[in-house]
Order: sequence, then structure tokens, then C-alpha cells
Amino acid sequence: MKFLDQARVFIRSGDGGAGSLSFRREKYIAMGGPDGGDGGKGGDVWVEAVDGLNTLIDYRFQQHFKAPTGGHGMGRNRNGANADDVVLKVPVGTQIYEEDNETLIADLDELGQRYRIAKGGNGGFGNAHFKTSTNQAPRRVNPGLEGKERWLWLRLKLIADAGLVGLPNAGKSTFLASVTSAKPKIADYPFTTLHPNLGVSKVDNREFVIADIPGLIEGAHEGVGIGDRFLGHVERTRVLLHLISANEEDVAEAYRVIRGELKAYGNGLHEKQEIVALSQVDSVLPGHREEKLEALEEVLGYKPMELSSVTREGVEDVLRKMLAAVDGDKEAEITANAQDEVPQAGDWLKW
Repeated sequence: MKFLDQARVFIRSGDGGAGSLSFRREKYIAMGGPDGGDGGKGGDVWVEAVDGLNTLIDYRFQQHFKAPTGGHGMGRNRNGANADDVVLKVPVGTQIYEEDNETLIADLDELGQRYRIAKGGNGGFGNAHFKTSTNQAPRRVNPGLEGKERWLWLRLKLIADAGLVGLPNAGKSTFLASVTSAKPKIADYPFTTLHPNLGVSKVDNREFVIADIPGLIEGAHEGVGIGDRFLGHVERTRVLLHLISANEEDVAEAYRVIRGELKAYGNGLHEKQEIVALSQVDSVLPGHREEKLEALEEVLGYKPMELSSVTREGVEDVLRKMLAAVDGDKEAEITANAQDEVPQAGDWLKW
């Protein structure tokens, strides 16, 4: 299945059914009076976050979604049926934007969350609705209200606990493959990863989700290389694992490049908790390894972690540190939410 994280769709809710113009006509019953029924409501258009999807590829082949028209009213006071709704099923983490692709309408970041993006038109009144004591035979009916139509953008931002960032060939895909069941493409040339990958890692009987995105290079925020478009998939993560290959000539500069791109991208990425690790340490001699660690420590102010996804050296330690960061962020979020719910001093005076 191909990965697609952005799609443009056209939606239209259903028109309301028309009211009926009818009079009761039965043998031996004089002056039967109006009996035209009301029209039914047009179908709504909803977007729903469902399980089992991680791409918007379905919306590449179908872009138009139109809800049916409500049933028309009929004689004998029979109302038209309400039309069925149309539901666009999307992965959890999908955002809905206006046609300008900038104005956010809704963010479906929870499983089962639904949002109505177009309400169907109400059905029109039949002539029975307009009967009064002074107008016993009204010939007035209402047409149903028209539905609403609009173009929208669907944009997916994957839901993950931790994200991997780094230059191309920093070992991100190899790390993901070694700690999860994901099968990302791995090769010895840059930009092997062309779209984000997700995997579930397990350590100490605990599971958390890791997202791997294509590698960044200097100028990615200006569109250089693959660009920074896929950085949106690590916006929701609680911690970033920044991998720097031990094969880089200048590991300090490699670190500065990625930090600069995260800051240029914005959206709080450069403020997220970060774990820095020197990767692929099995591919260099011990002396060179120490030189790389010292150079990184000088720019970081603390000693980075070391790992090799091939020999599994340091992998468990990195996973445990990532899990601790995820748990700590969750606890902080729960505490903050609890404090928001507790009335503060002086709040009682408002009542």
C-alpha cells in the first residue's frame, strides 16, 4: 500500500426533499382537505477517525463525495425519508483544512472521533402544514433546502510516542527495523526512506510507537532534498531520538544542521525533549569512536548515548530512555490537566 498524507476532496451534502401538494380525494368524503406530506432531510457529510488505516491513499482515486437527496413528500400525509449520511473514513491523526490549506477546521486525533463537515438541507413543508382556519385549501409548498458544497484538504499527521530524526543514512530505518516489526527499505545510499514508517517497540513489557521520517539535509525548510514536509509526522511525538552516524566527518556540524532545520520548521519541534545518540558505532575503530563522542559532547554539554542496531549495543538503553521520556511527558500532561480542573483561589467569588 502506498503512503499518502495529503489529499484534496470535494464534498456536498444532500438537498432536502420537496414538500407535496396534495388533497385528500376519497369517494363519499367531501372537502377532504390538504394532505401533502413534508420532504425528508438531506444526508450529512461526516469525517470519522477509524482504526486500521495509516494513509490517505483511498482519496487519490476518489475525490468527490455527495450525500443523497432527502425523499419527497407524498399525498396521504406521507413524509419523505431522511437520506443516508456519507462518512469519510480517515486514519487517526487526520486534520481537516479549508480549501486554502491553511485554515484548520478539525483535528481528529482520537479513535472514533467524528466531525460533520457539511449539514444536509432540511426538507420542505407540504401543503398540509399551511392549513389554517381561514385557508382550508392551501396550495403552497416549500422546496427542500439545498445542501452545502466545498473543497477541503485532508492532511495526515501520524500518531506516535517517539520520533526519529537525523541526516540521511544516519541509521534511522535500521534502528526502526531492529526494535520493531516494521520493514522499512534499507540501503547504503541517501534518501532510501521516501515516506514515514511506523513501528511498535517493546521494552520491559511496555510498548510504545516510533515514527521514522525521511532524512533531512541543510536547507530542507526551503525544499532542498525531500524537504521538511514529513516533519509534521513527528509533531505529536513526546520525544525525539536524534541519531548521528559515527561515519560523519563532522558529527558536531551534523547535529547543528538538524537542530537548525527543526527550529526553522517551527511548531515547537525544536523545544521537544531530545535524546542524542551516536549510531553505527560498530563501523568505526575504537579510537575514532571516542573522538566522535568527545566532539558531540563538546557541542551538547553532556555525553551522548551510543548504539549499534546491527550488534544491538546500547539499543536497550536507548529504548528505556525513550520510554522514560514518554512516560514522564504523559505524567506531566495528566498533572497539568488535573491542575486546570481544580478551582483556584478566588474562583469561588465568581459564582
